[in-house]
Amino acid sequence: MKIRTLIVDDEPLARERLRKLLEAEKDIDLAGECGDGRAALAAIKKESPDLIFLDIQMPELDGFEVLARMKCERTPAIIFVPAYDKFALQAFEVHALDYLLKPFDRERFHLALNRARAH
Repeated sequence: MKIRTLIVDDEPLARERLRKLLEAEKDIDLAGECGDGRAALAAIKKESPDLIFLDIQMPELDGFEVLARMKCERTPAIIFVPAYDKFALQAFEVHALDYLLKPFDRERFHLALNRARAH
C-alpha cells in the first residue's frame, strides 16, 4: 500500500529537497506540495493524505494552526520539518510523529520516514 504524502513548506528549496527524497521511495504517493497554511488546508481536504511533512513557521497560518483547523475523517501522521528546535516540545504535545530539523541528512530523513511506515 502506498503512503499518500503531502509536503507543506513556504521555502521552495526545502519542498524540492523533500520531493526528490520522497520520489525515490517506491511506497510513497506524492499527493502534492503547498507553500502556505491555507493551501495546505485545501489540499488536506481534497487529497486525504496519510502523511504530512509540515513546516512550522509559514505566512498566514503556521503549522500548528494548520493542525488546529484541519478537518478530516482520519488524522494524518505529521512529521514537522522546521528550521528551529524551539518548537519541538509543542510539536510532540500535538502528537507529531517526528521532528525533522532542517537541514537534515538522508539518514535522518529515512529514520523519520520509517517511523511513518510503522505508524
